[in-house]
Amino acid sequence: MTTHGCLQVGQVAPDFEATAVVDMEFKTLKLSEYRGKYVVLFFYPLDFTFVCPTEIIAFSDRYGDFSALNTEVLGVSVDSQFTHLAWIQTDRKEGGLGELAYPLVADLKKEISTAYNVLTEDGVALRGLFIIDREGVIQHATINNLAFGRSVDETLRVLQAIQYVQSHPDEVCPANWQPGEKTMNPDPVKSKDYFAAV
Repeated sequence: MTTHGCLQVGQVAPDFEATAVVDMEFKTLKLSEYRGKYVVLFFYPLDFTFVCPTEIIAFSDRYGDFSALNTEVLGVSVDSQFTHLAWIQTDRKEGGLGELAYPLVADLKKEISTAYNVLTEDGVALRGLFIIDREGVIQHATINNLAFGRSVDETLRVLQAIQYVQSHPDEVCPANWQPGEKTMNPDPVKSKDYFAAV
């Protein structure tokens, strides 16, 4: 694993400017342009592989759920924008992506993968996923190895928990919390209300 400093939850997400495929076109985008929105930034190893399209399509199919939560989704790999476009233009039944609801970012120079500390010695990105808040601060980070995919449901649940505690600073969310469920006051006395109810 290549190390690049120590990227941690609670730090400002490293900014980047890169070419992405958006609605079948090449566009330059900057992470900092999304300030004021939440961002789910996820890395995947390579285009035209096997686990990757299942994740990318799953995030696209649920894009409306993220959008409703003031959240943009960005996928990143070390492929070029030309490879991204070719993969998007390939039918899903042929192992392609079909149309996507969010940008795929090209990280051909591997600078973004390095900044987020997900680049392997073989030069591909691990399955890193970062939830970045409206201020540009990383609130959540997970990294899977290459062979297994991530859960869109869990990403949404964590995003909802982050948004809840940010809008209710006197509360915290217990394990497996779902929107609408009871939260807890992080106080030795007041927390007993939660434990008494469960």
